[in-house]
Formats: sequence, C-alpha cells, structure tokens
Amino acid sequence: MVIASIDKAVDFILSGRARAITTAPIQKSVLYDAGFTSPGHTEYLAKLCEKHDGKAYHPVMMLASEELCVVPLTSHVTLKDVPALITHKLIIRTIGTIHEAMKKYFGLDHPAIAVSGLNPHAGEDNSMGNEDSEIIAPAIEALKRNGIRVNGPMPADTMFHKSARAKYDVALCMYHDQALIPIKTIDFDAGVNVTLGLPIVRTSPDHGTALNIAGQGLANPTSMINSLKLADRMSQNISFAKETDDE
Repeated sequence: MVIASIDKAVDFILSGRARAITTAPIQKSVLYDAGFTSPGHTEYLAKLCEKHDGKAYHPVMMLASEELCVVPLTSHVTLKDVPALITHKLIIRTIGTIHEAMKKYFGLDHPAIAVSGLNPHAGEDNSMGNEDSEIIAPAIEALKRNGIRVNGPMPADTMFHKSARAKYDVALCMYHDQALIPIKTIDFDAGVNVTLGLPIVRTSPDHGTALNIAGQGLANPTSMINSLKLADRMSQNISFAKETDDE
C-alpha cells in the first residue's frame, strides 16, 4: 500500500492533477520484504520520473530550515569511503543542481552557495590532505567562471555561526554528518528534507518513522507541517514562473 501510494502521488503530479508531493517517513525494512529494491524514497522517485520521460536524474538531498539550508555531497556511505567519492564531476553536477533549484523554487536570481572543505581547516595548504586544493577548489573556480556565486572550500568549523550563515543561501558539505549536525543543532524539530534535481517537487520531514512512540501523542508534527508548507511554496513559485513566461 505504501509503494502504491507513492506511485499514485507521482502519477498525479506528472499528469498535472497535483503540483507537489510530501512523503511521510517509510519503514524501509518492511518495504524490502515486500520487494522494494531502491535504497530509499529518493532513488525510487527518480526511477519513476525516469520511467515517465526516459531521462536520467541525479537527485540531490537538501535539508532546509529558516536558519540554514545544507546539502551533503555524499550521503549514506561509510566515512572512510568519502574521499574517493569526492570528484570534480560530482561537485560540478551537484552545485549546478543546487543553483538551478534555488532559482526555480525559491525565487533567487543569483543564489549564493558556500562549499565546505573535506579536511580540518580546508586542508591548510595541503598540510592536512590535498583533496581541498586539488579537487574541491578547482571545481569551484570552474563554476565561478560560469557565473555561479560559489565560495570555498571553507573550514567547516567556522561556516555555520550566525554571521557566517548570513553570507550564503545554501551550504554544500562533503559528507552526511558535516551537513546534518549543524542544521539539527540549530533547528532540530523544524527541518525539511527537500529533493532537488527531479522534475517534480518533493519534500518530507527530516526524521524517521519513530515507531517506538507511535500512538502515544508524543511525536512532534512540526517537520511534517513545514514539509507541506514548503511543498506548497515551492510549487507556487513554479506556477508563478510559468504564468510570467506565458505573459
């Protein structure tokens, strides 16, 4: 029933009967037993969109709150595997997706994107790793030449305090915890998971199923409520853009 509901919701959007989807958390272990083969929601949604129009999609996960928006370049992988996954191509593609999404969904003509380094102090002149200078920095320079407002690599320990956050619209981080620790520290209950890079608007709450407290009146609904509001806001921005183009 869960899989069928996801299928139906995406069909509604792609057929023009709805303009956004907000997914609730899923219990992946139960779905795997039912034949669900995707790692998670996002990958499954990408497959549905690819099946619809034949295009290959590379979805990007953004965690959004009023105080901070972050994107992990790599997500649910072992920390020791992260350095090998950080490539010039992946950085270029991910920042390109972020740039277009912030323009399309959030009405920012020239979104500012901050990029964290991988190593402490962003490598500190290669004294603590060379990924920052040899992979991340060249990708950033290439993006700048294409007119994208992007800065970095920045030391991750100094880019999330209040005055630093005021200088950018979204931060790209190199791995899962580097991105999620600051946003969950700043706004644990209200963050929203936004999928960028798909032809549909999709949001979801930034938490799991919490079956251990189901039916007890203990769950905080703020993230789910915010997910619905943000899906509405993002899809309204698209409608407005289309109306403007038509005029």
